[in-house]
Amino acid sequence: MTPKTKPPDAFSPGQTPTFEVSARESLRDAQLRRNLGKATQTIRRKRTVAVEEMPDWEELREAGRALKERTLRHLDKYLLQLEESVTRAGGVVHWARDADEANRIIAGIAREKGAEEVVKVKSIATDETKLNEHLEAQGIHAFETDLAELIIQLAGENSSHILVPAIHKNRAEIRELFLRELDVEELSDEPKDLTNAARLYLRKKFLGAKVGISGANFAVAETGTVSVVESEGNGRMCTTLPPVLVTLMGIEKIIPAWRDFEIFMQLLPRSSTAERMNPYTSFWTGVSGEAGDGPQEFHLVLLDNGRTDVLADEIGRQTLNCIRCSACLNVCPVYERTGGHAYNSVYPGPIGAILTPQLVGIGKPGSDSLPYASSLCGACYQVCPVKINIPEVLVHLRGKVVRHKQDKGTLRQKLDPENAAMQAMARTFSDPKLYERAQRLARVGQLPFARGGRITSLPGRLAGWTAVRDLKPIPEQSFREWWKEERG
Repeated sequence: MTPKTKPPDAFSPGQTPTFEVSARESLRDAQLRRNLGKATQTIRRKRTVAVEEMPDWEELREAGRALKERTLRHLDKYLLQLEESVTRAGGVVHWARDADEANRIIAGIAREKGAEEVVKVKSIATDETKLNEHLEAQGIHAFETDLAELIIQLAGENSSHILVPAIHKNRAEIRELFLRELDVEELSDEPKDLTNAARLYLRKKFLGAKVGISGANFAVAETGTVSVVESEGNGRMCTTLPPVLVTLMGIEKIIPAWRDFEIFMQLLPRSSTAERMNPYTSFWTGVSGEAGDGPQEFHLVLLDNGRTDVLADEIGRQTLNCIRCSACLNVCPVYERTGGHAYNSVYPGPIGAILTPQLVGIGKPGSDSLPYASSLCGACYQVCPVKINIPEVLVHLRGKVVRHKQDKGTLRQKLDPENAAMQAMARTFSDPKLYERAQRLARVGQLPFARGGRITSLPGRLAGWTAVRDLKPIPEQSFREWWKEERG
């Protein structure tokens, strides 16, 4: 059976819907909200227990942040060191400037080995480059082996969560999908029966594949070691059974030394699956020395695809600290109600709201709306294991979106009342005399609307402010006026 391809997303050419449009559709799906609410609340409770076991959790977070920031400052040095280490261990390193180049490299390796099918470990980087679709066009079928990735591949859908791609589906929906797509005659919706059906389907793929494809959680510059952490064992099968292994890795996934795992192997499992340690933590360095015991050929593809542009932004570059734990998704009130598909990107949730616009570029309709997919409550910052200040980056990107629109200078934007009002306020707030004059005018202008020490309704388009809140009126005496009066 040929796996289905996924629909377009924010990394595809063409028009991508805005978050506002997609979120409105998702909010109409009551079953989706129930599935998401139950799953995210369960993960949050488990994570809290796992984190509270660590008396030095905040120190670990700070250590993780410092390590990632130091790595980014010297990224060029560490990448060259990684290339040297992987080559010394018998591997081959490829450099990919963008998604197209990465796809061509991987497809070329598969064709060279005569592979008509490849098996894959769960990899968001390959989703970013749309590798499966590229391979399909070359006559090479890519089979996802992670259970959740298999589910959405069979359904022809996009991932809706970084860690749990099929979080939007419940057991009954998965059972119906497997009955339809896996040619199973009888199947219950018990988890053990569903996983057994997937296991039987995938076992033949593992044993017959000539090429395995993986992503990477980390790669060590010092030793050339690549690491994948997962919970099902499919990753171990993909990285050891096929004679050829290809890993696609974003250049930000590098860590300087082997001992740095001491930090990240405590932060990642607790933040992602709420476990002390992932059930399967795989490390490999170069190639195996004996046939039948690991890959005989290893290729590491280092992917840029906009990451160096992110690195150039002093505020935005902290986004590259991300270790893809998905903790920010599980606490986000916006994500919990809309789900991942509303973001129209392989990176959903708060981290996607800051990563996608930077990788795709400001000015794209779909990505420009993502920095606004947040209430700025700060919950994501509080749980991030490497202390990415997501609200700070969101506000920074909102400013870039606004400046981009202003630079375009379309007639509609010039005539936009909100834009004109904000520019007038900016000018007023930057001039003390204008600010004091505006206060005096506002004090007079509010008289028809202030009642009992509150402003409960404003006219026209300003009514949006008072539809759900009351405003305090301008006081009779401002602090500046009081200061002048008291201090002369």
